[in-house]
Amino acid sequence: MPMRNRFAWSNQSCEEQLQMAYSSSREDLRMMARAFDWSTDHEAVLSWIMAHKSMDLASALTVFFNGDPARFNYMPRRHIPEEFLAQTSLLDNICLRINSGFYRKSNTARVENRDRLERWLHFQAADRKEGRRGRWILDEAIIERALAPAEVAFHMQESQSPSPQYPFAAEQDPASIKTAFRRCVAGLISEISQKRRAG
Repeated sequence: MPMRNRFAWSNQSCEEQLQMAYSSSREDLRMMARAFDWSTDHEAVLSWIMAHKSMDLASALTVFFNGDPARFNYMPRRHIPEEFLAQTSLLDNICLRINSGFYRKSNTARVENRDRLERWLHFQAADRKEGRRGRWILDEAIIERALAPAEVAFHMQESQSPSPQYPFAAEQDPASIKTAFRRCVAGLISEISQKRRAG
């Protein structure tokens, strides 16, 4: 049963949610964070959960993109409506922790809706080339660690142009996995750019 339903999460006050978080297991904290509804739930609860050392990197990235950072990434801080200040401040903290290496990689956790991450990296690279900066810049070297070798291998199998230069990650050493992943991301960015030009 989904965690939100199991604990009647949305019907609880901030204090009740915090008490539940305090007594939850590491796995439940990750599930709570992933299930957090940014539009209705209490930011103070998610803030406490995301400061917990049990949070893994893939879950942190999932939570970050669930917060819809693209909506505010290029908006001057002084123009952000007051009702979204707590949300953007929490996104600031999550991004800082991601880039500092606070969140560790889990061998079992996966980034949900990974296309959001890939789009973000694509536009971040485009910004860098054009001299622009968004509010949140993810460290690509840290992001590589969020994707387990199994995910990299699966995505390579899905590539439209399979090639010996994209070996199965499980058969490679860490350096080869990192190189193959970078090539894979570069291919994705190229595909997105071509589609945008064609459209």
